Amino acid sequence: MALDEVTGLFKGLGVTFRTMLKGNVTTQYPHEKEAPPTRARGVIALKEENCTVCMLCARQCPDWCIYIEGHKEKRPPRREGGKPRTVNALDRFDIDYALCMYCGICVEVCPFDALFWSPEFEYSEPRIADLLHDKEKLGEWMETVPDPLPLEVGAEKKK
Repeated sequence: MALDEVTGLFKGLGVTFRTMLKGNVTTQYPHEKEAPPTRARGVIALKEENCTVCMLCARQCPDWCIYIEGHKEKRPPRREGGKPRTVNALDRFDIDYALCMYCGICVEVCPFDALFWSPEFEYSEPRIADLLHDKEKLGEWMETVPDPLPLEVGAEKKK
């Protein structure tokens, strides 16, 4: 054995022994749970009152995992003497998480802030059919959506 080989062997053993003396870095999930990062992509939550059934999220989804149905309703005019308004009402909003690849395009393209990322990641199901979440289930995820970060110094709020 050459001197270089012996030196390399001892250097390697030194790294091994130093690593052995350090504590464990493995989290024993599910007994111990780590908090996800602030911008973690967990599950998509729906704020139903903001949805206008514009279908942008469903059309932009590369996996076609968003299913939306709605109908038109007549509403009273906003001003005295105006004509009645027609608005879209949401009947069905489903996301199939068995198909979703969590790209976030739907959250980004929503112009009415109806879709949000929730850091919740524990929503496995014993049956794959149960991964189709309806608007009620998606609305429940809104409770886990963190508050938005405060504005930077000097930034102005949109009106």
